[in-house]
Parts: sequence; structure tokens; C-alpha cells
Amino acid sequence: MEIAALVAWILAAVGGCHLLMTWLANGGLRRQPTKVTRYPSALVIGHTLIGALGLVAWVLYLATSCAAYAWCAFGTLVIVALMGFVMFTRWLVGQRGGRHARGREQVFPAVAVVVHGTVAFATFVLVYLTAIALRHP
Repeated sequence: MEIAALVAWILAAVGGCHLLMTWLANGGLRRQPTKVTRYPSALVIGHTLIGALGLVAWVLYLATSCAAYAWCAFGTLVIVALMGFVMFTRWLVGQRGGRHARGREQVFPAVAVVVHGTVAFATFVLVYLTAIALRHP
């Protein structure tokens, strides 16, 4: 299960990098009026960096078998999942013609968003199950 979590995390990171590159290629870091976008750069960049930090913690757990690293990785996933959920709901509302996530955020391919979210959810579950199993051998 530990290696499955690592593979899922790497797949989610690859999909996330694709979405990040799409966002950057479409002016993601350019300053735009508040009414145009609801994706602050700090949210997008923070989601990426905290996710990468959690992946490092997970690799440290795999290398050392220290439960603290596993729980640290899970803690980062909680934060990353909340940030991702905020971005997903705003993207979804924008897809339906709402006032959120216009312009640069609407260039995300729906398949890429769904695959990234699904693999990320699988990662979340696998890391959680591994972490709780450490408490109950």
C-alpha cells in the first residue's frame, strides 16, 4: 500500500504539473483584475508547493519507516486537498457559466482536472490507511 501511495502521488503530481503549466502558459501569473479570476496565484502555487513538500515527507517515511513522516505527509495532503477542492469548485462553477474561474482557469481540460482529482483522492486514502495502520500493527 505504501508503494501504491507513492505511485499515485507521483501520478497526481505529473497531472498537477500539466495543469500548472497550462495555467502558466495562459497568463496565470499575470496580474488581472479581481473580477476576472478567483484563482489567486498564492492558492495555485501554494497547492503545488505544499503537495511537493508532502511528497518529500512521504519519501522520507518510505526511507526511514518513521511514523512521524507518514503523518506529516498526511497533514500536508489535508491542506492540499482543501486548496484543491476550492479550485475545483470554482472551476466547476465557471464551467457552468458562473462568475468564478473565468479566462485563464477555463483552459483546463476537463479530463485532466478529473484525472488529477481522482488520483489525488486515491493518494489521500492510501496515505491515510497506511498512517493509521502504523498505529495498529
